[in-house]
Amino acid sequence: MAAEYSQEILLRKLEERLLQPDVRRSALEVADLLADEFIEFGSSGRVFDKQQTIEHLQNEPIEPLTQRSITEFNTSVLAAGVVLVTYRVVRYSTASEEHVYSLRSSVWKLINNQWKIVFHQGTLTKEA
Repeated sequence: MAAEYSQEILLRKLEERLLQPDVRRSALEVADLLADEFIEFGSSGRVFDKQQTIEHLQNEPIEPLTQRSITEFNTSVLAAGVVLVTYRVVRYSTASEEHVYSLRSSVWKLINNQWKIVFHQGTLTKEA
């Protein structure tokens, strides 16, 4: 069952925030969105915990003129206060005219009335 429309809109906005370079480089903002038990299976094949993710994003190279967009955003309620979101991301660099495609999934949990990610996975794909 899909999440309520208002939840789906909110979770999409939160995912979009995590794609913004200024948010990704802010340890405070990222820490606020990730649960303490957060785990990520990165598109590199590496596994990251919350602290490693924060450090990795702070050191991520800034790519000028890069745009990221979400498509095919879907939600599935797993339990009360737990939602799986799945979507595709297209990252486009106007400097190199390169497109990078990935499938993404996140498990969001309502903790103390705030949505936080407990799990995320990114998988590179050839195209959308």
